[in-house]
Amino acid sequence: MSNLEHNPAEVNCSEVTSHAEVEVLTPREVPLGGPRAMTVFRTLPQKQRSLIGAWCFLDHYGPDDVKATGGMNVPRHPHTGLQTVSWLFTGEINHMDSAGFKATVRPGEVNLMTAGHGISHSEILTDGTTILHGAQLWTALPEHARDMEHTFENYRPESLSGPGWSMSVFMGSYEISGQRSASPIVTHSELGGAELRLEPNTQIEILVPEHHEHGILLDSGALQLNGHQLAPRDLGFVRAGSTTLRLASGDEPVLALLIGGEPLKEDILMWWNFVGRTHEEVLAFRAQWQAEIGAEPGDASEDRFGPFPPGTPAALPAPALPTVRLRPRVNPS
Repeated sequence: MSNLEHNPAEVNCSEVTSHAEVEVLTPREVPLGGPRAMTVFRTLPQKQRSLIGAWCFLDHYGPDDVKATGGMNVPRHPHTGLQTVSWLFTGEINHMDSAGFKATVRPGEVNLMTAGHGISHSEILTDGTTILHGAQLWTALPEHARDMEHTFENYRPESLSGPGWSMSVFMGSYEISGQRSASPIVTHSELGGAELRLEPNTQIEILVPEHHEHGILLDSGALQLNGHQLAPRDLGFVRAGSTTLRLASGDEPVLALLIGGEPLKEDILMWWNFVGRTHEEVLAFRAQWQAEIGAEPGDASEDRFGPFPPGTPAALPAPALPTVRLRPRVNPS
């Protein structure tokens, strides 16, 4: 997914954050497009916290009636230095990228695109989709992998289940009630991700790596995380040091996502759809993209973001750069 904000800010990853056991991050609403825009609810990045492990972006959306809003139809746009992770609850999206990968994103399947050195892709609703509901996430690639070749992976996990609960692990490895599931999806730092479903008045404990940070995004229902109440669309953050996440549902069924990972202790700079390290690097990414799509004059000889088939919709131009220098920061531990 593209960040479609007209004036995307730099992400300052050095804010002082609370050391409470559970820190509740509330979303801000971001419209995707024009007057009939679909609204997404963004919990990462924000002033309170920019990263959970290497997870650096989280948009949650729906259930959305695409006849009323137009849904998600994002034309070709660029990425560098990150992986995109798509997870749907309802609906389908067609993915196409400049590396030649084509896939349909379906509920219960993770689709992971590694941008690495640079890639461009589009995300267009399938004709049969009437309701769209899910999440789009990014992970920042660490220094050793951020200039790698692009890749694409698809995986449908088998659910673990027990009395009143189910869990589908799409990245990393988690254990619950003596059952463990591990995903074959390749990551370049330690990461985890899972879908959780709880019936009313159910309590579970998930064993998690002690050196990881963790986040629980609540989609629907009422949920307590380690004794702290979350409201729908909240992201509950638990810093490294916990070995168990204790979840308890209320009187309604719960749908939630679990993300986690080893803290990324690197200076990164996020602006628009680029993850880089310096102001000059991000300026070069933007200039290269604008030259490649013919939006601004420049040297397009590198072809960093790759070709797209003829006849596809016009590519998305980059926003204007802010007037101040972009500054990389390290995320708080």
